[in-house]
Amino acid sequence: MKFCHVHKNMDVQEIKQRFGIIGNAPGLNRAVEVAVQVAPTDLSVLITGESGTGKESFPQIIHQFSARKHARYIAVNCGAIPEGTIDSELFGHEKGAFTGAVAERKGYFEEADGGTIFLDEIGELPLSTQVRLLRVLEAGEFIKVGSSKVQKTNVRMVAATNVNLPRAIEEGRFREDLYYRLNTVPIAVLPLRERKDDIHLLFRKFAGDFAEKYHMPPIRLDEQARSILENFRWPGNVRQLKNITDQISIVEHERLISADILKRYLPEYTDSQLPMLYRGTDEKNFGSEREILYQFLFDLKKNAFDLKKDMNDLKKLVFDLMRDGSHTPDFQSAHSGIIHDLYNNEEPPKPFPEQPVNKVHLTPVDIQDTEAVEEESLSIMDAERELIKKALMRHRGKRKLAAKELNISERTLYRKIKDYGLE
Repeated sequence: MKFCHVHKNMDVQEIKQRFGIIGNAPGLNRAVEVAVQVAPTDLSVLITGESGTGKESFPQIIHQFSARKHARYIAVNCGAIPEGTIDSELFGHEKGAFTGAVAERKGYFEEADGGTIFLDEIGELPLSTQVRLLRVLEAGEFIKVGSSKVQKTNVRMVAATNVNLPRAIEEGRFREDLYYRLNTVPIAVLPLRERKDDIHLLFRKFAGDFAEKYHMPPIRLDEQARSILENFRWPGNVRQLKNITDQISIVEHERLISADILKRYLPEYTDSQLPMLYRGTDEKNFGSEREILYQFLFDLKKNAFDLKKDMNDLKKLVFDLMRDGSHTPDFQSAHSGIIHDLYNNEEPPKPFPEQPVNKVHLTPVDIQDTEAVEEESLSIMDAERELIKKALMRHRGKRKLAAKELNISERTLYRKIKDYGLE
C-alpha cells in the first residue's frame, strides 16, 4: 500500500526538509505526520492556524503523497478575489453570463479535475459561494455562472483558515454543514510562540539564505539577543520573523547582533514580556489612530442622535402643553423666550389651531433635520475615504497590505475603493 511505502522510505525529518519546513516541535511533527497519513485518501482536510504560520506547506505534502500527484494542484486565495467574481473564478462562467463575460471560461474546479485544489482563507467566502462549495463536496457537482448544465468534477479539496470558524458559524458568517464537511480531518499548525525552540533555528536559516543570496556574512545573535528573540510573542509568526531577519541583515553593518540592536526591530517590545491580558468583546481597546478616529466618529454620531431625540421630545412636550385646553391662551406669550430658543427662530405651532377634518397636521417630532444627518454621514464617509487613500499611498497601491493595516478583508477594500472612486 502506498501509505506504508511512504513511512518505510521517508521519515518526518526528510519530509520537512523536502518541503522547507523548519523546526522540531512535537506539534509541528504531528501535523506533518497527519498530512502524510491522510494523503492517500480522498478525505477533505481543514488546516487551521494563525496568519504566517506556514499553513500553505501542508496541502502540498498532501498532494505530493497522494495518487493525484501527477494531476494539477491549484492554490486559491479566497480572500484576494472580489465577492462579485468569486463564483466565476471557482466554477467558471458562460459567454454573456454578465457584463464583461465575452467568452466562456473554465473555473478552478474544472481545471483541477482529477487533482487537488487548495482553498486558502476559506473563512472569507460569501455565503452564496459556500452553498455552491457544499454541493461540490457532497455530490462532486457544480454549475457554471450563467448556465443550467450540471458538471461533474473529481477534485480533492484542502482548505485553510486563520478565522475561528465555530465563532463565525455562531455569527452567521459561515455554514455549519460546510464546516463539518471540510473538517473531516483537521490539522492544526502551531503559532511560533508555542515553538520557542524552533525560533533560533528559523532565524539562522533565514539569515543564512539572505547572506547566500546577497553574498555577505550572515548575522548572528549574542546570548541576550537570542533570549529576547525566543521570548518575543511573534504575532506575525514565521513570516514576521523572516521579515525582521532580512531587515537586520541588510541594515546593520555589525554581524553580531546585540540585544539593544534587536529591540529596535521588535515592535512594542517590553523586557518583562508579560502575558497578554484577556479583553472581553465589549471592552474598548484602541490599537491604532484609525480605531480612535472611528470610535470618535461613532460617539459623535450617537451623541448627536441622542441630543436630537431629546430636543424632539421637548418640542413634543411644549406642543402638547400648548394644545391642552386646560392651559390659558396666554401660555405662549408668557413663555415666549423659552419657545423662541427651543424652536431656533422657527415658527412655533399656534396655541389653539382649528383642526379641519381632512387636514393632516405634523407635530415637531415628525420634522427631521435631514441635512444634519446627511452631513454626519458625509463626514464619516470622507474620513473613511481619506484613511483608505492614505493606507494605499503608504503601501504604494498594494491592496493586500493596505487591507491588513485597515483590518478589513481585501474583498471589502476592493468594494470601498470602487465606491469611493479610488481606482
